[in-house]
Amino acid sequence: MKLSIERAALLRAVSQAQSVVERRNTIPILANVLIEAEGDTASFRATDLDIEVVDRIPAKVDRAGATTVSAVTLHEIVRKLPDGALVSITEDGAAGRLTVEAGRSTFQLATLPREDFPVMTATEYSANFSAPAPLLRRLFDKSKFAISTEETRYYLNGVYFHVAEGDGAPVLRAVATDGHRLARIDAPLPEGAKGMPGVIVPRKTVGELRKLLEDDEAQIAVSVSETKIRFATPEITLTSKVIDGTFPDYSRVIPTGNSRRMEVDASDFAKAVDRVATVSSERSRAVKMQLDEDRLILSVNAPDSGNAEEELAVAYGDDKLEIGFNAKYLLEIASQVDRENAVFMFASSAEPTLMREGDDTSAIYVVMPMRV
Repeated sequence: MKLSIERAALLRAVSQAQSVVERRNTIPILANVLIEAEGDTASFRATDLDIEVVDRIPAKVDRAGATTVSAVTLHEIVRKLPDGALVSITEDGAAGRLTVEAGRSTFQLATLPREDFPVMTATEYSANFSAPAPLLRRLFDKSKFAISTEETRYYLNGVYFHVAEGDGAPVLRAVATDGHRLARIDAPLPEGAKGMPGVIVPRKTVGELRKLLEDDEAQIAVSVSETKIRFATPEITLTSKVIDGTFPDYSRVIPTGNSRRMEVDASDFAKAVDRVATVSSERSRAVKMQLDEDRLILSVNAPDSGNAEEELAVAYGDDKLEIGFNAKYLLEIASQVDRENAVFMFASSAEPTLMREGDDTSAIYVVMPMRV
């Protein structure tokens, strides 16, 4: 195998590959990227047995072939090469070596046979549809902060991606929760998505998917089965197993009767929470909110380090209310707001609080209060 590739394209492909491979694994081949060269294309395939990513880039192929080499080492080499370099890759199958050359630099890397590389089995997908990158980016970006990191509740370790009923019409919905906060994001249902089975997309897959969704003009081909999900652009295909579990009935924890309404500038609110939380003890990070007519006082009392208080002008016309929240949760939810104002709907100091952007119900967040 012999080919030459422009550095920028090669760096994009190997950086995607090295982020998929598991750093600590007992199967040496899983640390490698499979390079396949044919025609005028080179493809780079990496897997951790749960996710597989294939990146295809234009290349000048002098001799077709395939081999595998350490993804992390290749990435480090390409990353350190000068911008605009033309990278030449030559495989010597007999010696089990891959030579990487650029300018006056030459590297020789150990290879493993391509036959040992595990390729994800093909799947029949029950739903196939196309969606614009910004639509998918919004669904996953706004929900991923609420994914649980608790391994025991593995069915919460991802985003529940499914078709649901929203405001009288079917929508494409992403939901994530860790039991303390919940995010539910809706988007218009793309054509062909109606029969899609609901699947839980793992946290790592959501992170890798973000790289496919950078281009606002891109259309993403989405294929879903009961066990796998695939996202594809003409250059990159990301295939992932989904979490084998049942996502809980999240609608039961979304409050519908919260009548106390507070409207606040989202950016001012986030900055104020961040400031007062500076003195709080890291363990609890509890922030108390005291609501009175058109006035919000945020305060933190940490006996070991001090206290802080800040007042904000808000739109609020209900009874006085004192309620406490984890500062980190408040900050993460406030940072999701794209519009100017965030609307909080309270019931009492002990019941879940609902937050949304203005009157838009396509993105809603629920956060559980804390005792302060």
